Amino acid sequence: MVTMSAIPPTKLVRLVERARHRLALTHLRMVPPYAAMMELIVGAWTSQAITAAVELGIADVLDKGPLRLEELASRVEADPDALRRLLRALIGRGIFRQRRDGRYALNALAKSLRANAPLSAAAMAQMVGSVQHREHWSYLTDAIRTGKAVLPVLHGMEAFDYLVGEPELNEVFNRAMADTTEMAVDYLMAAYSFEDYQTVVDVGGGVGRLLSAILKATPSARGVLYDLPHALAEAPPVLRQHNVADRVELLEGSFFDSVPTGGDVYVLKTILHDWPDDKAVEILHCVRSAAKVGTKVLVIECVIPDHGREFFGHWTDLEMLLMQAGRERTVPEYRSLLERAGFRMTRWVPTASPLSFVEAEAI
Repeated sequence: MVTMSAIPPTKLVRLVERARHRLALTHLRMVPPYAAMMELIVGAWTSQAITAAVELGIADVLDKGPLRLEELASRVEADPDALRRLLRALIGRGIFRQRRDGRYALNALAKSLRANAPLSAAAMAQMVGSVQHREHWSYLTDAIRTGKAVLPVLHGMEAFDYLVGEPELNEVFNRAMADTTEMAVDYLMAAYSFEDYQTVVDVGGGVGRLLSAILKATPSARGVLYDLPHALAEAPPVLRQHNVADRVELLEGSFFDSVPTGGDVYVLKTILHDWPDDKAVEILHCVRSAAKVGTKVLVIECVIPDHGREFFGHWTDLEMLLMQAGRERTVPEYRSLLERAGFRMTRWVPTASPLSFVEAEAI
């Protein structure tokens, strides 16, 4: 976990992002356009190589110490020559390293591929590199032509129903989402104070990792974790781990049907981006029906900035389009959604992560 003292100021992060953007453009301009484009195109191969390394468990095995090729290949059950070629390619990208004595070892990037890393990217690599996910992204052209999601067309069902029918992929997806929450939670808590709220309702909050952080930072508050039964099944151990189980009420239900009443603030983290505008407004209407006038709602999403630089949300926006016609949105777009549902946007709070808070109140 990132400590609060280690979180850089949001303005500094934005300055670093601008500098990185300029450096990236300089890098591209230092070679002929065709060569630069080829590098970008084969980036998909890098992603798949990372997935292979995770599925083989290379980082987990090397976590115990450097190994020679033959020993490493034996432990991960791989062909030695093929493994050498995979590691050679990844080392060229700065992932893993080879010592002078020939043994392979972890470096900072490779450590994040361990399944037990404090902030692990392993599950995300498995999800993005899965056969199913690759298939869906191969239909991006169709999604751009039609403006419609491809997953329901391919499988005859909505994305979350499809995942239920793919148990292994669903498990990887849930771990990837939990890991991304873990990566973001300290950045979120550093950017927004919950001290004015006594009852926090986390709508679609899954296992309750974010709610646990909110309650830990606000000892006088109580929480309500609201989600579908299968999503709440794994919540009790997480809440106990963070010593907040006695302050959380678990309530089962769908945010398309209703939302618990009595909250001082309603939190929706990466919920609305899953859905097109009409469905997002439907969710917000349910929240508004439960909220008294003046009650706050916090929408936590990758809010699209008004600059043209690289931004993680530009890519999750395409992911949302492919999966179920969802989208990432700008501040004005969130303002419009909230107004349609009976809320008035009060402020936008960026964080040092790609996520932002969009705060609004019921009117």
